Amino acid sequence: MAMIECDTLDELRKEVDKVDEKIVAMIGERNEYIKQASKFKKSVDEIKEKSRIEEVVDRARHQAVMLGVSPNTIAEIYELMIDEMVETEIAEFRNRSAF
Repeated sequence: MAMIECDTLDELRKEVDKVDEKIVAMIGERNEYIKQASKFKKSVDEIKEKSRIEEVVDRARHQAVMLGVSPNTIAEIYELMIDEMVETEIAEFRNRSAF
């Protein structure tokens, strides 16, 4: 991570805002891939596959440790994000199945 050394609180806040914009954009990108995933699933149970969810959260926890970030915080964020995106994927799946 290439970070700049900020000289003022205002400058720091602007940099944090830039990072937040990237995070939101990447979550949006992830969500679009999740919508696509519904094309490859045959049931709602397959969408809710616990082993895959655990794999994703474990990978995120590992990356957090490697970056010196709280793995518990990252796991909580990922669990919330995945829960919401599973609902999105289920809606996409049901919309596809309706036709």
